[in-house]
Amino acid sequence: MGHKVHPNAFRLGVFRPWEANWFANPKDYTKMLHEDLEMRRIILARLRNAGIAKIETERSSNAQLTVTIHTAKPGIVIGKGGSSVDQLREDLEKRFGNRVRISIQEIKQPELDAQLVAENIASQIERRISYKRAMKQAILRTMRAGAKGIRLYAGGRLRGAEMARRENDREGRVPLHTLRADIDFGRATAKTTFGAIGIKVWIYKDLISPAQRRLAPIPEETAPQPEPIAPQPEPVAAVDTAPMRSAEPEPMPADVPGPAKPLRRPRTAATATGTARARTAAATPKPAGTAARKAPAAKKPSTPRTKKADA
Repeated sequence: MGHKVHPNAFRLGVFRPWEANWFANPKDYTKMLHEDLEMRRIILARLRNAGIAKIETERSSNAQLTVTIHTAKPGIVIGKGGSSVDQLREDLEKRFGNRVRISIQEIKQPELDAQLVAENIASQIERRISYKRAMKQAILRTMRAGAKGIRLYAGGRLRGAEMARRENDREGRVPLHTLRADIDFGRATAKTTFGAIGIKVWIYKDLISPAQRRLAPIPEETAPQPEPIAPQPEPVAAVDTAPMRSAEPEPMPADVPGPAKPLRRPRTAATATGTARARTAAATPKPAGTAARKAPAAKKPSTPRTKKADA
């Protein structure tokens, strides 16, 4: 046998928040819980035709109760000039004795809200419309709105039959075991003359990415840092403003005598005679007999002689 788990409760804390956000002492917890349940019953009974999908409550430390109503028809909830909201707030304050603040959130796409789809099918069945036609139209509108899958369930005395039965219809995929799957669940009851008919709706929208599931980072407290010390200007050395001398030597004036040139040593008679002899020897041609000797020719390899064997 399968163990059925509520799809909304199965994903609480994963990416879906709680509908009641408050803390209480163990002694006051039961009282506050019943106050929330009673308040939801009063609002749903009074605004039955307003298309209310969800009611969120929040309690602050100063005993103020904040009620957020998610509805597809905010005009019915607000009323003419806000009279309906003011009357509802006064009734809740008298009933529970706390200050009540009511805020209204409009649902942009009611075709993607499972609770509103279930209530729409139930209202059509109460008006004696065929349950198959109502379910087919709901599937068509939901898939056109951008859903990836939808599953419908209807159980009871369908079409006034004597024996109750169940009917299921689905389109697309509905991965109930995937925690990251954004699956919305809603149920409603159609009260007919031949009995009550229950409607359940599962709508699969899309997978929730890890970036969307990640909570906002809490800013960390940084330790006080010492103030930075301003840098002091360094002492600047005195700069000589005299023009720099070029590396090229300056021309000496004409009246200043330059360095003395070295004196050449006079040639002697012996040195002159030796130079003349060397020039004469280089100019005279050499005789043919004094040519360089030729290198001796290479000797032919001698073959070893073998002794004749004695006869």
